[in-house]
Amino acid sequence: MDLRQFLMCLSLCTAFALSKPTEKKDRVHHEPQLSDKVHNDAQNFDYDHDAFLGAEEAKTFDQLTPEESKERLGKIVSKIDGDKDGFVTVDELKDWIKFAQKRWIYEDVERQWKGHDLNEDGLVSWEEYKNATYGYVLDDPDPDDGFNYKQMMVRDERRFKMADKDGDLIATKEEFTAFLHPEEYDYMKDIVVQETMEDIDKNADGFIDLEEYIGRQTYQGGDC
Repeated sequence: MDLRQFLMCLSLCTAFALSKPTEKKDRVHHEPQLSDKVHNDAQNFDYDHDAFLGAEEAKTFDQLTPEESKERLGKIVSKIDGDKDGFVTVDELKDWIKFAQKRWIYEDVERQWKGHDLNEDGLVSWEEYKNATYGYVLDDPDPDDGFNYKQMMVRDERRFKMADKDGDLIATKEEFTAFLHPEEYDYMKDIVVQETMEDIDKNADGFIDLEEYIGRQTYQGGDC
């Protein structure tokens, strides 16, 4: 297939691979997934470009000549072609896009790991995370920016303990990944549900009424 047909196929696969029910959640860490560009194939394929290559790799491609881009793309296509039959199937494209989504998660963990493994021992303790994230507000428990950092820290500690399987309050990289991205781990689903309930249940009665639900939907719509 030519490049335009390939990009059109990629666009359809991207939409399929990322299709899932809307998640009503509020995380301490908010980052764009796959791409921060608008997904509008009628104008361009920039979003699909990022989804296919990864945002950082896509920036590199922007600096290449058409010949260099074609050569680099050929190497990537070879990786996508799982059965090495010389063709890229729709299923292989879907698998690659899912891999790209996971790759973003691990890249995010690597970025944050460097800022939280303060003693560089290959582990992140709760004390390290707390000091790196909240150290500047521990001396000023009532900052003027309107955030309840004490409540945020309590939530983070609860989630950290859930992610920390052996209960030593020291996270391996895999446990730290579960802490930062709990929705990716089955054993973290209870904490995802609990945090989501707390975010939506504004009157803290243990139930979500229609007004709270609609309010949450309106809030999410305003962020889009």
